[in-house]
Amino acid sequence: MILLRVSTLAAALLLPAAVLAESAPLRIANGVLVNAAGMTVYTYDKDEAGSGKSSCVAACAKNWPPVIAEGSPRPPYSVVTRADGSKQLAHGGKPLYTFVKDKKAGDKTGDGVGGVWRVVSVAAP
Repeated sequence: MILLRVSTLAAALLLPAAVLAESAPLRIANGVLVNAAGMTVYTYDKDEAGSGKSSCVAACAKNWPPVIAEGSPRPPYSVVTRADGSKQLAHGGKPLYTFVKDKKAGDKTGDGVGGVWRVVSVAAP
């Protein structure tokens, strides 16, 4: 029994960082930031980086759901407080969103919508 626990612990310690990172709220897939479900994450040009708030509220937030912040994120992520008091995850000081018209992991149908929505492109480490 103890041998099994030690083996399990040893296996967990040897897991590659990429596997461990999958439990994080956001990750990089095909050069863009995605949430845990693999859905593409976007920024809104009307949000000012570092302002600490989101400009996408009401009907906008129904079409572009905010990426909710849980716990205390580490850089490059931060948290902004929305008008309703909820906490939203930000990257580079800009609040993050998903798009309701993205139906499956990897969809990027929101990129460029209205000339103000952008996928978050990130170089793999």
